Amino acid sequence: MPDLEWCIERGVGTITLNRPEARNAFTFEMIRDWARLLVEAKQNDEVRVVVLTGAGDRAFCSGIDLGSISNANRELTPLARKSQLHDEIHQVALAVEALDKPLIAAINGAAVGAGLDMALMCDLRIMSTSARLSESYIKIGLAPGDGGAYYLPRIVGTSKALELLLTGDFIDADEALRIGLVNRLAEPAELAAATRALAEQIASAPPVTARMIKRATYQSAGTDLRTALDLISSHFAVVAATEDAAEALSAMREKRSPKFVGK
Repeated sequence: MPDLEWCIERGVGTITLNRPEARNAFTFEMIRDWARLLVEAKQNDEVRVVVLTGAGDRAFCSGIDLGSISNANRELTPLARKSQLHDEIHQVALAVEALDKPLIAAINGAAVGAGLDMALMCDLRIMSTSARLSESYIKIGLAPGDGGAYYLPRIVGTSKALELLLTGDFIDADEALRIGLVNRLAEPAELAAATRALAEQIASAPPVTARMIKRATYQSAGTDLRTALDLISSHFAVVAATEDAAEALSAMREKRSPKFVGK
């Protein structure tokens, strides 16, 4: 079986990290496939929502396979280390940034280091009640190399983020929900179904509108109010003129389920 699995069902594309025997640690080959799948998901009209999860129930992702980027490997030059991150691992983060379709992390088990960073870069996170999370870099003498210092403060605030980054402490599902790191919790046996239900609910919405909402939300976070309002007026005008907007109003008037085509 491949180390990275991809399937599309009912508008939901699912990426599964499939190395449960290695706690779903990722390799450079997986990273290349991962980034490619995200690009393809953006271009594929059949995909309306993307889900990221791990195989098994022990781990969502334990980060990179340390055999290829170990801190103990003194043969790597600083430039080679930077290139491993910048030219390889960071391609997933850049593909996520370019993906204007909702991305949901289903955290089925432990998410550690770069594995947690991969969940943080998703738009929404659903976590198993048995899972635990840790920004563990500091415990092996490393800085957060996959965007943890960027994503985490934006989700939980600077002070809490620094606490998690500087201690490397594990937190459980209840604490993750309390601090806003995850959106929802589910019992382990119910995680896949709960994630599927949320993904399909979003996938059933007008796809152009969903993409515009995601883009406007992230774009507005980095600009001033006047620019954000000017931007959303343009987005609003575009989505209001779509076939799906007309279909939504017709379905509401006729008290039936709408059928959206993404136009």
